[in-house]
Amino acid sequence: MAVQSAYPQSTYPVVQSSVKVGGHQHEENVKNWQPVLDRFSTALVEVSSEGKRSALDRHTTRGQLLARDRIALVLDTDSPFLEIGAFAGYNLPDSTPCASMIGGMGLIHDRPCLVLSHIPTQSGGAWNEYTVMKQNRLTAIAMENDLPIVGLVQSAGVFLPYQFKVFHKGGTIFHDLSVRTQKGQPSCAVVFGSCTAGGAYHPALSDYSIFVKDQAQVFLAGPPLVKMATGEVIGAEELGGAKVHAQLTGLADQMAEDEFDAIRKARDWVASLHLRSLEYVSPIAALPPRYSAEDLLSIIDPDIRKAFDMREVLIRIVDDSRFLDFKPEFGRNLTTAWASIFGHRVGIIANQTPVINADEARKGAQFIKMCNQQDTPILFLQNVTGFMVGSKAEHGSIIKSGAQMVSAVSTSTVPHISIIMGASYGAGNYAMCGRSFKPRFLFTWPIGRCSVMGPDQLAGVMEQVQRASAQTQGRDVDEAELSAKTQQFRDEVLRDSESYTTSAALHDDGIIDPRDTREILGICLEVVRVPNVEGATAHRMLARL
Repeated sequence: MAVQSAYPQSTYPVVQSSVKVGGHQHEENVKNWQPVLDRFSTALVEVSSEGKRSALDRHTTRGQLLARDRIALVLDTDSPFLEIGAFAGYNLPDSTPCASMIGGMGLIHDRPCLVLSHIPTQSGGAWNEYTVMKQNRLTAIAMENDLPIVGLVQSAGVFLPYQFKVFHKGGTIFHDLSVRTQKGQPSCAVVFGSCTAGGAYHPALSDYSIFVKDQAQVFLAGPPLVKMATGEVIGAEELGGAKVHAQLTGLADQMAEDEFDAIRKARDWVASLHLRSLEYVSPIAALPPRYSAEDLLSIIDPDIRKAFDMREVLIRIVDDSRFLDFKPEFGRNLTTAWASIFGHRVGIIANQTPVINADEARKGAQFIKMCNQQDTPILFLQNVTGFMVGSKAEHGSIIKSGAQMVSAVSTSTVPHISIIMGASYGAGNYAMCGRSFKPRFLFTWPIGRCSVMGPDQLAGVMEQVQRASAQTQGRDVDEAELSAKTQQFRDEVLRDSESYTTSAALHDDGIIDPRDTREILGICLEVVRVPNVEGATAHRMLARL
């Protein structure tokens, strides 16, 4: 994390908690969280699976390491690893656990790197639709945050039965690797086993490649297809083994004796990179919060229909429970404040109550511009049902004010990090930097929900539409049929808006335990500072012309 300077503490004021943890309601909250966390733990086990026991045994008896072991070895011994997209494809048809790929950020020789690994014990590491979407997201993270990529490669390429859903998106992988090279962002591929067709282009388009002797094989078409296409009979090693590519084609830049040697060579490659100093000296000591993250389970009801005090969340995340409010008496539904997390200065925009009024929107827009003036990353903590509606809000210029906040989010150039803690509905999701507004990172608590509006509201609107349609056509309403359709629609919205569904579709970067929020934000803030943090200001925009 950030290197501390001689300054003992922040000058921001300490914010005291207004609640005393304990009592019946807090005990009920903790009790209600237990099934939520149990489901989360069970789901994590499912997505961490690398395949059936028979496949794992077959892989390891060949002397090959499992994907997660390869990642652990390439990272520094004491490095954290922030996994991205662990729930990609979760419980979706035509997918696999973790979408057959593991990816995330960790340290190699103290340098933040993006590490990804195919899972060869799942269909030979072949790509399904979500594998491609996940790798594209991982590459985008690496490009945006100027991180070297270390790819631990062993893939059969496109899973042919799903080719229609994979092929058209898959080209982005090769496009992005090429663009990285042009931008001077280095990529290394370590080839552990057979890589066929599209899988062969990953090492070919990487800046540096390492092949494991007598194990790595790279070819556009394997021996069976070569025989069918040309009649030639040839073995895999002779066709595209490590020796062929190290001695004849030049595709391999290094040939390793075994997997351990290959991983060592990959670490040596990272150490050899000419990168500017990444050391960040914080002007303050990164003291831990004064209140325990465990309290979050006591003070927050997991039923997101019940609001919670976001300021109580903040003092359990930010350094020394200190933050400086901006406009605390204006637009009180939205908390805007400056704080530090692991010594990194950050602007925070948090929904104190779930509705955004015109005052909150104007306040949020102004705060975003100030963070850009000060080159300060922005953290969006979401629990928002949307903008206020009704005649009073409409006549109070909610559309214009809301548009100003949405515009400010859109044109801001400092890094944004979003956490969906509860609801994230409608245009409130946009104003609070949802996925379509391209935050550097976006994570969701297990109780988080994201959709155009809440299930009850959406089902109610659709019921009214059906009634109005029947009245216009002069038809009587079949109450039983309408009730059944309304309930079915509500259940579908409830399912599609929950965190596991949205994370499966890669609408976020993962589901996280609320108690881990501070640590995850610390890693993200470390990473977003690798490139320069530069805000959008009129002065800089003119300077670029």
